[in-house]
Amino acid sequence: MQRQKVIIDCDPGIDDMLALMLAVQAPELEVVGITVVCGNVPVELGVENTFRCLERCHRLDIPVYQGATTPLTREFISAQDTHGMDGLGETYFPRTSEKTIEVQDAATYLATTFAQPTAISVIALGPLTNIAQALQKNPQLGEHMQRFVSMGGTYKSHGNCSPVAEYNYWCDPDAAAYVFQHLNQTIEMVGLDVTREIVLTPTLIEYCRRMNPEIGQFIQAITRFYVDFHWQQEHILGCVINDPLAVAYFIDPTICTGFESFTAVETTSISMGQTLVDRYDFWQKPANSKILTEVDTYSFFGKFLTVILHAQEELIQTDLKNLM
Repeated sequence: MQRQKVIIDCDPGIDDMLALMLAVQAPELEVVGITVVCGNVPVELGVENTFRCLERCHRLDIPVYQGATTPLTREFISAQDTHGMDGLGETYFPRTSEKTIEVQDAATYLATTFAQPTAISVIALGPLTNIAQALQKNPQLGEHMQRFVSMGGTYKSHGNCSPVAEYNYWCDPDAAAYVFQHLNQTIEMVGLDVTREIVLTPTLIEYCRRMNPEIGQFIQAITRFYVDFHWQQEHILGCVINDPLAVAYFIDPTICTGFESFTAVETTSISMGQTLVDRYDFWQKPANSKILTEVDTYSFFGKFLTVILHAQEELIQTDLKNLM
């Protein structure tokens, strides 16, 4: 199997933690670097949580680059009300390694990595500030990468931090708008239309505990705060885990389907952060994105649970028929 080289740009965050656990352990991927951006938590805390993930997964060999501390222009507003003050459900797990960030900042690392055409792709799980800053340094950034997958935005689903906006693009709408306008690479948008279908239910959390007690207890601990938040906000029993879907889709694009379209991002007013998807070609502009609208939840959970629980895929697939 030829592993796909990828850089993960993230803001850990509970669902980022689960996505990183999937990415760094998936046999199909070779994570060559992790860049961290302010988003769910301040960037310094996001770096610490990245280190916690790499410790847990025995992947301290992966370099980590610290990125933007604030959005491009607007005030930084974290999502710690959703993820807890520590970003991991207020579990405050200790960090034991002495791993440190790389000397280069995230934007410089990204701009340099894609100075020439390369077989590396990017999966962006947070606000697009690092990507926008790297693109400003290297306008050919998108043209020199293989694929660009972004967890963010929404087409027909309602938003999760305003009536129309998803958090990542709302947190830094100027960066999102800049990337959609200038990347010159198809932005595969894994938005709320598909991620809202990925609910880690209490049944699935208990299943994780039964299949792998150590990992299952960790998942239960970091998601408890997240589950409470989802119940209070939307009366969902469980929690929506957005970011792991972006990683699973990157590995297996058949998990999601959608359509190509020109998309822009609103940067001002009450619709700030909204993704304006020109599904019916009113603007008659070339498509710059692929908007995902349908997801195979069984295939997702089959891949996700197989990897993070270190289980046999056939067993997981059989069990899921009784659990979902």
